[in-house]
Amino acid sequence: MLPFTYALRNLMRRPGRSAQLILGSGLVVLLLMLAASLNRGMARVLIASGSPQNVILLGAGSEESIERSEVGSSVRDIIAASIPGLRTVLGRPAVSGEVHYNGLVETADGRASQALLRGVSPPALWVHREVRILEGHFPRPGEVMVGRLAHYKLETSATQLAIGQTIKFNDAVIKISGIFDAPGTVMEAELWMNVGDLLALTQRDSLSCVVVALDRAEFEDTDLFTKQRLDLELVAMRESDYYAKLAQFYAPVRWMAWVCAVLIAVGAMFGGLNTLHAAFVARIREFGTLQAVGFRRFALLVSLLQESTAATLVGSLVAATVGLTWLDGLTIPFSIGAFSLNFEPDILGLGLGIGLGLGIFGALPPAWSCLRPELTATLRAA
Repeated sequence: MLPFTYALRNLMRRPGRSAQLILGSGLVVLLLMLAASLNRGMARVLIASGSPQNVILLGAGSEESIERSEVGSSVRDIIAASIPGLRTVLGRPAVSGEVHYNGLVETADGRASQALLRGVSPPALWVHREVRILEGHFPRPGEVMVGRLAHYKLETSATQLAIGQTIKFNDAVIKISGIFDAPGTVMEAELWMNVGDLLALTQRDSLSCVVVALDRAEFEDTDLFTKQRLDLELVAMRESDYYAKLAQFYAPVRWMAWVCAVLIAVGAMFGGLNTLHAAFVARIREFGTLQAVGFRRFALLVSLLQESTAATLVGSLVAATVGLTWLDGLTIPFSIGAFSLNFEPDILGLGLGIGLGLGIFGALPPAWSCLRPELTATLRAA
């Protein structure tokens, strides 16, 4: 067998082609790791946004979108009085009547962007227990509380959404009263304001939904309530089930990221194959000489695989370094929230595995075409 140092020396003999191979394989690995991280980040934030202990009561027929739902304003009090066993805080049931509205919001710098506004009252904090107020206070009339990641959704800087700044919505100027977070959920990119203000500004008289937190009560109790009170035209869904359906709805978007990454990666991979083929063809006489002095073709094949794999693994390390240095933690907004890219150990392992596979399977076709000819034809090659 040829020593491993022989393969390394061959990489250094043609630094230009080696650099092309390393950068090409690094691009393939980075794109596929990026697609995996994007897919996982979006799915994780959607699934984590719903609590199995919360139940959403929507208008019948609006199970796929809270924004299209309409629930009478009196339903909140009817539910609080009719369903025993709900979670209580200070003797009051944890029942939150909410308005969800996707509208155009203008920041102080004049930039207008789509934002998801949620009209809430203080019991919303009893229901959505993952929400923490980091600065300021809960919004009073004429005020809004912004999520920690809302500036990504609004495509502006965090300073434009600092406490004391203002936003404009439907020609009304609203002061920012606080900043909150809700780690790993879509709520971190939302704007929360007084439910009465949002009802008035959107010229509606109905809520979007009522969210209740269960304690001794079970989901079946809320479902039975909706079936008994047909006059209210409600349907009950676990909050976790609602966001799981949203995750399924966004599955094509996540798969499209995979498709785009794979298509670009295939193009880069074919470019790498051409580079390898050109590098191997230029050394056909060298391969013939090595066979003439006693090395078998299998030994040459192993050496070529080592050479190719060393280059692609270096490319994988370059891709992992780029991902961890510049892309890890990058926040990406989408229609109902924002999520962060995370290059976790298994994703980095996926990148190294892809690099190893590129090195082995990418070298086989050019190696076969260069080692297949007879020794006499190889020695006569120009």
